[in-house]
Amino acid sequence: MTLFSQTGWRFWWLILLLLIADQVTKQVVIHNMQLFDSISVVPFFNITYVRNYGAAFSFLSDAGGWQRWFFTLIAVGVSMVIAVWLGRLPRQQVKLSLALSLVLAGAIGNLVDRSIYGYVIDFLHVFYQDWHYPAFNIADSAICIGAALLIWDSFTNKAEAKHD
Repeated sequence: MTLFSQTGWRFWWLILLLLIADQVTKQVVIHNMQLFDSISVVPFFNITYVRNYGAAFSFLSDAGGWQRWFFTLIAVGVSMVIAVWLGRLPRQQVKLSLALSLVLAGAIGNLVDRSIYGYVIDFLHVFYQDWHYPAFNIADSAICIGAALLIWDSFTNKAEAKHD
């Protein structure tokens, strides 16, 4: 029990919660919508079912299929590194533990899709008039929030260390 309560793994419950939320919402989309169907929620947000065969912002989505295995290997490698890192982090490093937990949850969520389907299911679609942000999902959101926390932690940790 020490691994989970005294290390960065103390946020295991958040990782599990995000994985479940990510996979359940993706299943709701694929079982209730046809590919490219769009449901208007508010004037700047739709639920739009798309498939992403590439990485962020559909990077390499039309590369011919090899990218599935490339991104799968990257996700597995990154997930393993983060898992070990979390196990070595002391309980006091809350921001870093939270950030890494979010990134790990997102990486695993998209890894599940890529492993099962060969693509990632995206459905959250933000837009304004003719401008459209690429569709994303809960896993992508967790990764982005985690990355932002990593950046914040990298600046505040130095400042906090100077005050100690």
